[in-house]
Amino acid sequence: MTALHDHGRRALGHVAERSTGTPLDPALRVTLNFHPHFLHRLADEGIYRSQFVTGNGNGGLTARPGGDRWRWRAASSAGRTTRPRRGAPGVRRPRLPPPPLRRGPRFGSAHLRLTAAAVDRATFCYPDSFLEPEDFGVASRMRLIALAEADESDPLDDYIEAQVHGPVVIARDVEALVLDPSHRGTEVEEAARRLPCPLEWHGGFRVSVDELRRHPDFRGPEYVELAARIAVDGRLDARIVQEAAASGRYDQQDVKKVWHYLARFGAPAARP
Repeated sequence: MTALHDHGRRALGHVAERSTGTPLDPALRVTLNFHPHFLHRLADEGIYRSQFVTGNGNGGLTARPGGDRWRWRAASSAGRTTRPRRGAPGVRRPRLPPPPLRRGPRFGSAHLRLTAAAVDRATFCYPDSFLEPEDFGVASRMRLIALAEADESDPLDDYIEAQVHGPVVIARDVEALVLDPSHRGTEVEEAARRLPCPLEWHGGFRVSVDELRRHPDFRGPEYVELAARIAVDGRLDARIVQEAAASGRYDQQDVKKVWHYLARFGAPAARP
């Protein structure tokens, strides 16, 4: 708990009082999913910063004073003025990809896998905090896994949200950075190699436009058509979508919906 200040300890105590259940499996880890376009900054600073600091994210972009995400976090964390880092515990379920792609892919193709000590200073809720949940957990009292396993929500939405309190220092709090293989040999990998933690690769997100055309109602046919414009030789991967987002040619929220298509239908477990 040495990474926590008084406000973090208060938040943990506040959520613990509202939590029930048995202790979390000590083998489980929290992952922080993100798109790796800011890895150079992460390498320079050595600290993972949340959307409340960076202004970037693949959830709702309202992490500002008075914004929805600001209010959601305040409601679930005893009114702190500093904000936690958002992630999800690595719970493997039959309809999710195998490790290390475990939770939260809707928030990005890369993730930091945190240490066991970081789990001990996390609070949890189900469902996502923007839905104003009534079910909470901490490492010592965790009934949320059973709730999530009983829920038949879409695979992109069935994560248990974690709020990691205190700074996430890469050299101290991260077991590994896990990247999509589409970033091999790119500036993303170059920046990743500068981090003081091991680099690993997962099975990769990739999908054909033909496959996406089978699911026009998932986010909307207009986003399938945008995916077709973004695609290279009729296919999408994490690098292609990230480069489209950075190009300035497309609306950021529209590209986010394209990423949702890729994360939903192009994850390793979703491919034949």
